[in-house]
Amino acid sequence: MQTTKSYLILLLFAIPISIWAQPKGTIRGIVTDSTSGEVLAYANILIEELGSGATTDIRGYFVITSIPANNTYTLLTSYVGYNSKKITAAVKPNQVTEIDVELSPQSFELQTVEKVAEKVPKENATDISLERIAIKDIEMLPKGVETDILRAIKFLPGVQSTGDVSARYYVRGGAANQNLVLLNGATIYNPFHALGLFSVVDPEMINSVEFYKGGFGAEYSGRISSVLNLVSKDGNKYKYGGKASASFLTAKASLEGPLPHGSFLVTGRKSHSNSILKKFLSDQNVPVDFYDFSFKLNYEDDEFMEDAKFTFHGFFSEDNIDNSNPLVEDFKWANSIIGVNYFQLGDAPLFYNIGLSVSKFNGELIPNGSNKRPRKNEVDELSILADFTYVLNSKDEFGVGWHIKEFNSNLFLYNYRGVVTDIGSKGSNISVYGKYKYLRNENFGADLGMRVNLTRFSPGGGGTYFIEPRLNITYRFAPFVAFKGAWGIFQQDLTTLTDEDEVITLFDPWLITPNYIDPARSFHYIAGLDFDITEEVDFLFESYYKLTHNFPFLNENRIVPTDPELIAGIGESYGFEFSTIYNTPDFSMRSGYTLSWTFKEVDGKRYHPRYDSRHNFNLSLDLALGAGWRLSSTWTYSSGLPFTQFRGYYQKLALTDLYQLLPDFNPKLILNDRNLGRMPDYHRMDISFSKKIEIGLYRFTVDLSVLNLYDRANLFYFDRTSGARINMLPFLPTATIKVEI
Repeated sequence: MQTTKSYLILLLFAIPISIWAQPKGTIRGIVTDSTSGEVLAYANILIEELGSGATTDIRGYFVITSIPANNTYTLLTSYVGYNSKKITAAVKPNQVTEIDVELSPQSFELQTVEKVAEKVPKENATDISLERIAIKDIEMLPKGVETDILRAIKFLPGVQSTGDVSARYYVRGGAANQNLVLLNGATIYNPFHALGLFSVVDPEMINSVEFYKGGFGAEYSGRISSVLNLVSKDGNKYKYGGKASASFLTAKASLEGPLPHGSFLVTGRKSHSNSILKKFLSDQNVPVDFYDFSFKLNYEDDEFMEDAKFTFHGFFSEDNIDNSNPLVEDFKWANSIIGVNYFQLGDAPLFYNIGLSVSKFNGELIPNGSNKRPRKNEVDELSILADFTYVLNSKDEFGVGWHIKEFNSNLFLYNYRGVVTDIGSKGSNISVYGKYKYLRNENFGADLGMRVNLTRFSPGGGGTYFIEPRLNITYRFAPFVAFKGAWGIFQQDLTTLTDEDEVITLFDPWLITPNYIDPARSFHYIAGLDFDITEEVDFLFESYYKLTHNFPFLNENRIVPTDPELIAGIGESYGFEFSTIYNTPDFSMRSGYTLSWTFKEVDGKRYHPRYDSRHNFNLSLDLALGAGWRLSSTWTYSSGLPFTQFRGYYQKLALTDLYQLLPDFNPKLILNDRNLGRMPDYHRMDISFSKKIEIGLYRFTVDLSVLNLYDRANLFYFDRTSGARINMLPFLPTATIKVEI
């Protein structure tokens, strides 16, 4: 009897030990488009037998670790607008099983916006305040002349603007210069075309879009408000093809195709008419001329280097405003980026990427015969980065990396006597980071990271050594509800000379924050709930509080040259965001509401900045009508923006000639305290019909859009000279046509 009991005890211990010691394996792979070889970011991979899976990253790769070995599993792979696919994979002990999945696009006329098999992979995803935006969703929005990424993100909760004229955006109370825009890892310093009407980045060249509204991970640095991460397409690896399209404003084209062991993509866009811009600018003629051009070359050869990928990319844009009137100032600005990237899959579940890029920006104000003072800004940035990610058998991830930036800015300012002063500077920033993602628990995930700035750009400045801790957590306490939160400290050592009172900002000159001011530092506190109500319906709620120290402001009390050009202030913002997403194969709806408050404080004076809007609501609808027809519509509402009222005028003595007998008097405004007034509420509806047609090898897309459908007279500003009311965009029909080969 005693012997039997002993065997039972040993058996009880042996069972959990054998389960614990059960050998595990790993599945790793890439998901691509079967017709082009283009990687599919955020595709979903589900192991049906286990009910768990993963989502591909921005490079199309996925890793699933800690899979019980000596079994064969069925993997279901799905992606928006593609036919789902099932494949089998055998998992062996302590080995990595390589799987490459090719998905075929759905019928050209039957592309949908459904999201398939998304629920499992995101159970413990630490993705609060992260928006992954599909280019197809952007193309479905009514077009403000051009399909545009920056205008599309303004429909998201927490993102605000100051009107129809500009694509400039403000995220959760942060200034526009606190938003980082990356293209293939390189910074775009002025991402705007044509008076800021839309982005310099053509959506035709973009594969994936990640937009962080706050709480972003330790791998990102240099800005304290948001990150827009854009990754361009690789180009078709199997056949040559091209696209061309035209709108009332631009003509553009792209060419792609295979190369030996790789592929290429070239895109270009050029303005051809300014007539449509008059509608954005109250019938004022602005001679805008611009272009943008990009390319990307890719190389993969396992015989040369196994599981490695090399890319060489470039981007160039230029804008010119050349007035025929010699008494009116001219403007010009340009961006250029050249970069190389090396991406490697290691023998174990290891990924690493090494990148080198050069980013330049040049902007100039040419006064001609106007009373404006000339201004010229030249920016050069050399960036070297490395990121390493290792996926553990427990499903946890460990990442480390470093980033070196060499920044040089020349900012030439001229006084009224024509004396030039260069207030630019140069310096280096070296930072390292480490992060650990705890993902082993299906209901709990955490991303704990830290970034250390070893130097700051401004030589001899204070705050040389500064630590930026970051934390992002998710806890799913019920199958359909998850709590999410984030906290972090973020630092920014670059700023712009921005005049908050300018109605339209053409370009902002960049410079290093002077060493008499510490770098701007922002503290993010974010919490929210994610409700997966059904397979078709999601509801998200987020709240945030953001406090910024050392906010650089132009010194409006500067009198003598020894007075500082910039002074430090404080920024504070907080709010609540609600969004509802409904997706079916033929219909999608997204609504978002934001209740927010934003303050700035400088010299002891606290006020609301121009982009502080208390209430914001956006509603977008998309409906597949069949036979290639699609209807989409958006409606936007925001409460009134702040503005500075004026009390009246006084006559200011103006001596234009030392020998004049009688003095001249010019009227000058007497302004009230900053931004105490509020403009009327803003609302607008846009609608679009699109039709897809196939004729032989050619595929056509025709889009007819109407902006401001009911011709709402939204106030832009009052001209302080004439007192005239200037409204925003009126009723405006637009059209585009695109052909693909």
